[in-house]
Amino acid sequence: MRKLVRIGAQALLYVVLLGAVLWTVPAVYYGDLPQFWRVPAAVAAGALLLGALMLRGWRMRLAVFGPAFFLILVWWFALEPSNTRDWQPDVAILPRAKINGDLITLRNIRNCEYTSETQYTVNHYDKTVRLSQLKAVDLFLVYWGSPLIAHTMLSFQFGDDDFVCVSIETRKTVDEEYSALRGFFRQYELICVLADERDLVRLRTNFRNEDVYLYRLAFNPDVAGPVFLQYLRQINELYARPQWYNALISNCTTNIRGHARPYTSDARIDWRMLVNGFVDEMAYERGMLDTRLPFTELKRISHINARARAFGDDPDFSLRLRDGLPTPGVSAF
Repeated sequence: MRKLVRIGAQALLYVVLLGAVLWTVPAVYYGDLPQFWRVPAAVAAGALLLGALMLRGWRMRLAVFGPAFFLILVWWFALEPSNTRDWQPDVAILPRAKINGDLITLRNIRNCEYTSETQYTVNHYDKTVRLSQLKAVDLFLVYWGSPLIAHTMLSFQFGDDDFVCVSIETRKTVDEEYSALRGFFRQYELICVLADERDLVRLRTNFRNEDVYLYRLAFNPDVAGPVFLQYLRQINELYARPQWYNALISNCTTNIRGHARPYTSDARIDWRMLVNGFVDEMAYERGMLDTRLPFTELKRISHINARARAFGDDPDFSLRLRDGLPTPGVSAF
């Protein structure tokens, strides 16, 4: 039995160390080395760690692997994000907020005018809202490829017809395109896009042809207000000090959970927060959506692409998107 336990432990250690090797190769390749050195450096780092695993005896293997991997980690964590790169125009200006009791002034709300996905005129505006007039929080779910993965956005409604949408995204430079793989390896800074729904929603429905769903969340003002303020704190922090985006631990969905966790009675980890194409199903099960309808029916009527295209130029665009959508009552969220 003792021998079997030892063999099992060694096998598990091999798996962990091989995982470290598989992480190291793309981490070095996507680091900040000059382009010419990326492939040789990634190959050399992977070969060094694999070579260490082939040495005789665990003491020798760990004696070589441990310090080599530690030095790679030191270099990796020394990579610093920046707010001063050559940004794409739609993310060049960061939003910020001034909080003065109940009055909140939102700066640099984006409202791009699109003629195509890549051709647009960037506009920004400021406005002041009252936290006491926050009356609804809604969830947008955007499917841009696989049905397993979605982009999530929260929209906050003040009064009867004033909406502000927040989309947590990658902040890309003029020569960058989004890559799901690169999103794991400190390639993009994090940005909280504070925008008009005419911008964030129409971009996805009318120009990217992505499937967008709008869910009205159960509303509790004692929770929604602090969550909104948490968003604003992150917006101001990013304005002062940049942070890395990470496709696994700091993305559009994990940040929502992070903001809501101190104020909700149910913020437990769920696999659907990672495979977030099913996060609406999770929200339904936790009573955050209207449960009077079966989930499949709720999802069907929450698909808003046709409405977004029909009412794209309507001054009541946000209200039109919500026509006929069921609104749940108060919950812990």
